[in-house]
Amino acid sequence: MPAEKKFKVCLVSISLARGGLERSCAMLSQMLEARGHEVHLVILNDEIDYPFSGKMLNLGKIKTENDALVKRFLRFRKFRNYLKTEKFDVVIDHRPKNNFNRELFYANFIYREINKIYVVHSSKKTEYLTENPSAFSKIYRKNSINIAVSKYIETEVLKKEGIHNSVTIHNGFDPNWESMSSKLPEILQNKKYILSYGRLDDSVKDFLFLIEAFMQSSVWEKDVHLVILGDGKDREMLQKFANSKACFDKIIFLPFTNSPFAIIKNARCVSLTSKYEGFPMVLVESLSLGTPVVSLDIVSGPSEIIQHHKNGLLIPERSLPLFAEALQSVCFDETLFQNLKKNTKSSVEKFSMQNISEKWNQTLLHALR
Repeated sequence: MPAEKKFKVCLVSISLARGGLERSCAMLSQMLEARGHEVHLVILNDEIDYPFSGKMLNLGKIKTENDALVKRFLRFRKFRNYLKTEKFDVVIDHRPKNNFNRELFYANFIYREINKIYVVHSSKKTEYLTENPSAFSKIYRKNSINIAVSKYIETEVLKKEGIHNSVTIHNGFDPNWESMSSKLPEILQNKKYILSYGRLDDSVKDFLFLIEAFMQSSVWEKDVHLVILGDGKDREMLQKFANSKACFDKIIFLPFTNSPFAIIKNARCVSLTSKYEGFPMVLVESLSLGTPVVSLDIVSGPSEIIQHHKNGLLIPERSLPLFAEALQSVCFDETLFQNLKKNTKSSVEKFSMQNISEKWNQTLLHALR
């Protein structure tokens, strides 16, 4: 039996910090290297929170405060020369693609005559198909293949734009997270709490909705806390809003950590109230650690992860009373909680790094043969 073909792969991301997209890119570097491929990473900003494998070209290290056009062009030329010199079999690009002219520059200059794969991490079309989807979709069609991180993105975003050279590969989780659980912060010791975590950008994550639902649920009257974990531009606004509520002393804001696993593992549940997502890693991470989830049934992701009343609660509409009722149920219905909890880990086995790396491996073999 012939040896399986190995490839020289370059992963491209804005950074490896703070978000689910970035964590999934870092994990992909580990999965591909474990499969024997030669992995390189190129990041545009000097931000690294997550462990990765392979060689790194950190273009962010040569950024300056006065980032003039000439300096940006010199960085892009360094990027282009790196790709030409290294002669990669394929570039796998995770960056958001929200500006048509910039993406034309990438396609026609940086990636010219290079096999490439675009990974689409969001169901919001303008984040990955720019403000001109019909024109940009022509570039996608020229790629070796395109990866959607949810079935919804593949069928309702890419294929509806005529991008049929696309497949779904979900984001995965690392089984080692269980053993990496760091110590629970002292402020959470002996507390019962609901957790929500991610970048504090309320235009996407809608923490305002969550705080209001927590208020309406009245679970705080029985000493249940809400923990909001993460950093971002809306932190101060969200803290001010939380402080205006009667439940203010039961809402705890914690800074971002690249190892949130103890906090996740000890939560009563993890909640998701985003306005849109791709394939939310917070849900997979939480379930893999044995923590049930409560999520709005937004268009992409949650329904591919959550089995309602089996491993979590999936709320069909953005309704404060319904979400508040779900928080009450998971906090105080012990029979329901135990039933959800016993199904958490088994429900996401298909998203383990081993299974997801096999899908990536087969996809590369097929696309680059």
